[in-house]
Amino acid sequence: MRTNYYSSAAILLWIIWFNVMPVRAQEAPLVYDAENSVAPFKVSLPSFEELPVIETLPDPFAWSDGSGRSTRFADWGRRRMEIGAEIQHYEIGRKPERPDSITAVYVNDTLKVRITVNGETLTLTSHVILPEGEGPFPAVIGIGRGSGSLSPDLFTSRDIAQISFNFTEVMAWQQKRGEEPINRLYPELIHMGAYSAWSWGVSRLIDGLELVRDVLPVDLSHLAITGCSFAGKMALYAAAFDERIALTIAQESGGGGAAAWRVSETLGEVETLARTSHVWFMEKMFRFSEAVNKLPFDHHELMAMVAPRALLCLGNPDYEWLADESGYVSCKAAQRVWESFGITDRFGFSIVADHGHCMLPDVQRPEVEAFLDRFLLSDTSVNTNVEVHPYPDTDYQRWISW
Repeated sequence: MRTNYYSSAAILLWIIWFNVMPVRAQEAPLVYDAENSVAPFKVSLPSFEELPVIETLPDPFAWSDGSGRSTRFADWGRRRMEIGAEIQHYEIGRKPERPDSITAVYVNDTLKVRITVNGETLTLTSHVILPEGEGPFPAVIGIGRGSGSLSPDLFTSRDIAQISFNFTEVMAWQQKRGEEPINRLYPELIHMGAYSAWSWGVSRLIDGLELVRDVLPVDLSHLAITGCSFAGKMALYAAAFDERIALTIAQESGGGGAAAWRVSETLGEVETLARTSHVWFMEKMFRFSEAVNKLPFDHHELMAMVAPRALLCLGNPDYEWLADESGYVSCKAAQRVWESFGITDRFGFSIVADHGHCMLPDVQRPEVEAFLDRFLLSDTSVNTNVEVHPYPDTDYQRWISW
């Protein structure tokens, strides 16, 4: 009897162990059908003076009010909304909600989305490249052009539609505060950083795609976004704040993107918080220039906000300013979130030298292709466990105390 008891228990444990990863992965959707899957709620946002010093990277699973932590996927929606509230409050400014008045038309390969607030209208104009056939087609939103900084053939060869996001129609690359198109709609948000404004613009573009789905055959459950450098940061913020984006490819996003502000402080001539563009962020963020360790979050958590959806971060260590060693540490910290939910194949990073800025080298192309095939074309046979970097001696674990 005793032998049979332990055999049965062992079999039971084996069954539980064998099934825990698939079950957890099944609980984590690849994408959502709403901009925010969790309704807004009150978040603890202390004043600058009240914020505690956190020397290492903050715990992405710890509740903002200090009441504990949770690695349960069922709690992640609320936790990622807390992180988002902190990023908006201390770094980029409030991203406006979806307004009631949005219309869209699709004519002659051009999508026009008109957003009206307080009697003022802003129009987004996107060129669309559709594959031949009836569709619906998976699609990529490229910042600046339909494919971003990636080669268009990556998408045309896979029958993936390309949709440009013309960010200057929302806010200029070097905004003049209070004088940008979005300020006509929201004059009270003069203080907002560009990454809040641009994220709002991407979300309104997706709203437009939803409105014209009967005439523009885009598969909205397989939507990607990509950009490089400052646009790589833009892609990260847009995906962090809109859960309708299934795949994000953030190329060479540097400081303010994948790189962690805290880690960058310990490196050389890199884009630290004090050195980044003031117009991309709120002016009050720069109170942290000499006190980065008082930030209640860091950019491993910006990346983690994309979870459980797919994210591929690309780096280029030839350009010191990009702070890719910091990006590596930040990626290793963010990776813990996908690992905790049993979905490690949805997050990858590749930091590769010997190529120009925003130019995808041949060695990184298969990694991009794998993420496109897996998360836009639903090919589960490809390997998306990507972890490539030149930092074998970097002690990333000293930054992670949780």
